[in-house]
Amino acid sequence: MKAAIFGVLGQALTDEERAFFRDAQPLGFILFARNIGDPDQVRRLVADLRASVDHADAPVLIDQEGGRVQRLRPPHWRAAAPAASFGRLAAQRASDGRKAVFLNHQLIGAELAALGIDVDCAPLIDVHQPGAHDVIGDRAFSGDPEQVAELGRAAADGLMSAGITPVIKHIPGHGRSMVDSHHDLPRVSTPHEELARIDFVPFKRLADLPWGMTAHIVYEAIDPDQPATLSTKVISDVIRGEIGFEGLLLSDDLSMQALRGSLTELAQGSVAAGCDIALHCNGKMEEMVQVAAGAPPLSKAGLERYTRGRRQVRRGQLAKLDQIEKELAVLLA
Repeated sequence: MKAAIFGVLGQALTDEERAFFRDAQPLGFILFARNIGDPDQVRRLVADLRASVDHADAPVLIDQEGGRVQRLRPPHWRAAAPAASFGRLAAQRASDGRKAVFLNHQLIGAELAALGIDVDCAPLIDVHQPGAHDVIGDRAFSGDPEQVAELGRAAADGLMSAGITPVIKHIPGHGRSMVDSHHDLPRVSTPHEELARIDFVPFKRLADLPWGMTAHIVYEAIDPDQPATLSTKVISDVIRGEIGFEGLLLSDDLSMQALRGSLTELAQGSVAAGCDIALHCNGKMEEMVQVAAGAPPLSKAGLERYTRGRRQVRRGQLAKLDQIEKELAVLLA
């Protein structure tokens, strides 16, 4: 298996995509709104993606946070509330906030499992900072790092109870970004001690979770030259060291404009820096070919992290979904 996860362009695989995936053998795939029609179509696409590679259990990812970031939307799927709404509830009634987050993510997990999707790029556990760019905004639970950690744990537990692997993001913290990393490279000048006191806290508390995703941000106090995704120092000293994250580490999307260089160089560089997986999302064939040229085979350590992560997620017996929805609605009312 190659240390890469790829997107696709449309709602069905093309012959060219099938041939590329057969040759490249990526670890898995990621879906976006452009890939989503109705439930039957999504199930077919998920099955076809897995059939295009030799490992039939290839993970299929999606960003289903709620609020602004949810690829599955009405009329076929529930409109989930943004993270900030749960943070406001938790600030008033902590236990109700945790319970609501858990139930909400159980429902998200059940929707994904019904489609064959098994990894959710959530929860986002960045700590909201006043005045920062709205790229995070209400996607963050709170500006209180301990509350973010508690609600992030509840979200991850809810997903895992439905058999879905959570991905904590964006390590080691995206909450201070003053620009949108989809378009520009953020630089954070905050001292290391302040980052450790606030931004790193949720990631430390959830360091036992199976998957994580890096931030395309330069932390000048740690590595003034490279964003976290490409920084050996940030990944080895902070993510693996200070934070203690031992799970499978994905780069954020390499096609985002925060990064400079060819996609072959970025794939090579992210894995060389310590990412287990190079993530590429836009489905453009010419770009995927470049990423595949730079992404090495999944390392032994990466495979062990991946295998260990799968063992952490065991689907439990959920209550009836309509009962969960009613209970959640009462808490959010």
